[in-house]
Amino acid sequence: MPNSLARFNRRPREEAEAELLACCASRAFAAAVAARRPYAGRERLAEAAETAVRELKWPDVLEALAAHPRIGERPSGDGRESRWSREEQAGAQEDTSEEAAELRAALAAGNRAYEERFGHVYLVCATGLSGAELLARLRARLGNDEEGERGVVRDELAKITRLRLGKLMEEEGR
Repeated sequence: MPNSLARFNRRPREEAEAELLACCASRAFAAAVAARRPYAGRERLAEAAETAVRELKWPDVLEALAAHPRIGERPSGDGRESRWSREEQAGAQEDTSEEAAELRAALAAGNRAYEERFGHVYLVCATGLSGAELLARLRARLGNDEEGERGVVRDELAKITRLRLGKLMEEEGR
């Protein structure tokens, strides 16, 4: 998919930033990654994105978090980010059994407890995780102090951003 990266590198800055916002909804992130173009390879783009996530000021992280749905809730909308969120959270949504309904209720209660404790949505890279695994991680993270949790949030945001950049490059290649 070298052509996808070449197309991304050639886009006007505003268009590149708009594309990047689907990967991480922080304007500071999008501006930083777009400004470092051109990228010699997809790995260089991914590295720049991770660096940009880790350099975000906390209000910029909160801006990114505001675009993420709660774990276990079906993301609304039909845009790229909503579609990606639905795919990423498939493990928490697929089963319609009574046991799964109880799990979703536990996730909802956990989300509320997390938001009360930390003041923002619980963010986890949900790709490939079951609902039970997502709930276990949520419960474990409730024991973190605020500084430690901010580090975990950045790690999770960086993982999600990397996955979404890959999806963006796949779409660019079509």
